[in-house]
Amino acid sequence: METIQVRALAASKAKGKLEPFEFSLGSLAADQVDIKVQYCGICHSDLSMLNNEFGFTQYPFVPGHEAVGVITAKGDHVPKLEVGQTVGLGWFSGSCMACSSCLAGDHNHCTSVEQTIVGRHGAYATHVRCHWVWATPIPQNVDHRSAGPLFCGGITVFNPIIQHDISPLARVGVIGIGGLGHLALQFLRHWGCEVYAFTSSDSKREEAVRLGAHQVINSRHDDDLSKIRGALDMILVTVNVPLNWAAYFDCLAPKGVLHFVGVVPEPVSVMPITLILGQKAVSGTPLGSPSNTRRMIEFCARHQIAPVIETFPMSRANEALEHLEAGKARYRIVLENDLR
Repeated sequence: METIQVRALAASKAKGKLEPFEFSLGSLAADQVDIKVQYCGICHSDLSMLNNEFGFTQYPFVPGHEAVGVITAKGDHVPKLEVGQTVGLGWFSGSCMACSSCLAGDHNHCTSVEQTIVGRHGAYATHVRCHWVWATPIPQNVDHRSAGPLFCGGITVFNPIIQHDISPLARVGVIGIGGLGHLALQFLRHWGCEVYAFTSSDSKREEAVRLGAHQVINSRHDDDLSKIRGALDMILVTVNVPLNWAAYFDCLAPKGVLHFVGVVPEPVSVMPITLILGQKAVSGTPLGSPSNTRRMIEFCARHQIAPVIETFPMSRANEALEHLEAGKARYRIVLENDLR
């Protein structure tokens, strides 16, 4: 099978600018597909990897793990997917299919899981490659232009609903109305939950309600927090900053859980007695399995859930990343592929 010469954008060093870069994908394996990238969301993890904040970025580095595009080639052992089909690809792009986690359907916990922008080139490019299981078909009534962020930000906040078997009768709070939180509000509202949005900015109150919140709590006001003491079955933490966690534990109902998807950079301090009394818990989840990603995109199609996006041409990715780093993104950025 003919190899593909890919045109991409890559940085040659930490905090470097993205510049034109070409590479070959090599031979296509029997269980892989090639995707011609039409759109690619920008996630804060792209910026973190670009700046080598995690300490394992390899250069030249091609970001991009929220891709939407068309399958242009598939291996001989690829069922279910066809050339010409539109699919999405997120943070994970391959897994071993043989370990206990993969066999249990938890491919996202595979000990040798391949990450789309770790040790390989991502989707700020004309093409990206993955194992077919991680290429998620996109329903016709999901807007392709805005779908990319669903395959990272979307599944990140959808997965906890599945993992914790959240009931439609549950009361759930969301801390942070940003790139993750604005999707969490939509998912939870359509799931049937009573939804509480925690924000430090009253300016976001109206939009939080529009996105799905039944109540908006100003996290800076102790009186607001005290009114919902013992009320919430889960609080989903989408921010990456330390907060007064004791105040949020007080908001949990018996058997309630404080669940993290935001990478808070400091330890979360909690006295064991806080967990023991009321049987409360702290937990976290990484993205989601291929199966749950498909459930998420089908849920989005059914309820017309979509991220709020801004768009940039992919050729202006540096400008888009600066926009993100300045905290100006509302709420996700999508690159429209114009690489030639």
